[in-house]
Amino acid sequence: MTVAGQPITRLQIIRLCVSLGLLVALARWLEVGRIASRLAQMQPTWIGFSLALSVVQVAASAWRWRFTAGQLGVELPLSIAVREYYLAMFLNQVVPGGVVGDVSRAWRHVRAQSALRSASGPVVRAVILERVSGQVVMVIVGMISVMLLPVCLGVTWWWGGLALGAVGSGFWFWVYDVSDTSLLGRFWRDARLALFAGWAFPLQLASSTLVVATYLITYVMAARAIGIETSLSVLVPLVAPVLLTMLLPVTIAGWGVREGAAAVMWNVTGLTAVDGVAISVAYGILVLLSTLPGGLVLALGFIRRESWVVSRE
Repeated sequence: MTVAGQPITRLQIIRLCVSLGLLVALARWLEVGRIASRLAQMQPTWIGFSLALSVVQVAASAWRWRFTAGQLGVELPLSIAVREYYLAMFLNQVVPGGVVGDVSRAWRHVRAQSALRSASGPVVRAVILERVSGQVVMVIVGMISVMLLPVCLGVTWWWGGLALGAVGSGFWFWVYDVSDTSLLGRFWRDARLALFAGWAFPLQLASSTLVVATYLITYVMAARAIGIETSLSVLVPLVAPVLLTMLLPVTIAGWGVREGAAAVMWNVTGLTAVDGVAISVAYGILVLLSTLPGGLVLALGFIRRESWVVSRE
């Protein structure tokens, strides 16, 4: 079985089972009825706000991809980038693994400009670096959030200093001149070009910060949608650490591990674990709804032999 040209692997099936297993374990631990009651209260107004915000999120993400590709000498029309990003997000939501959509996005990008084989490397690296740009900002926001949590004051500064040191070391590594022509050497040179050359760093930082902000706001909207009025000063620092668990490639779209992290975080901060899980599930529903245009792209068969990438080299 394949999705968008990519086969479903045994590892992806295992990840699906992990998601289901974690959700079942949470259902046995918590009162499912209370969680269901919360979800039944989802207010259409907040759902609408969330879907509107998702348009901003996809547009910013697609622009970041287009900019990153442009820095590597590959032209990518914004309209195509938006369409492909919707499809990638949808695949990431419904196919185990979390990166299947991005793999397919890179594969289709290369296939669409098959006459320009020399550009295939930059095309793939553009997808990787675009993801890296967003994840680095997400990790930094997560570190700041953890340091703000009073329950973690005994260890956060140590972990925060270690993490910031790692970021600093990573920055030095990015800008360090790699002269060899190996695959790794080409990757680091493209990374410097896409992320640090000229205006690249402030533009990457701004676009990734905007995208991460939409994640955090969507999570807050999920809480409000099911009637949970926890103050923002308490709620917001909890969001990024929970969302960071979705980067672990062990489940499908973060389901299970995200809810488990929310249950633990809410519990250790003196809040109700049921509320944490309910908000997390509501967030997952909102995200899935926001990616449905990508399902439409897949259903309509928009993945054709379109030459929508042209190298400038």
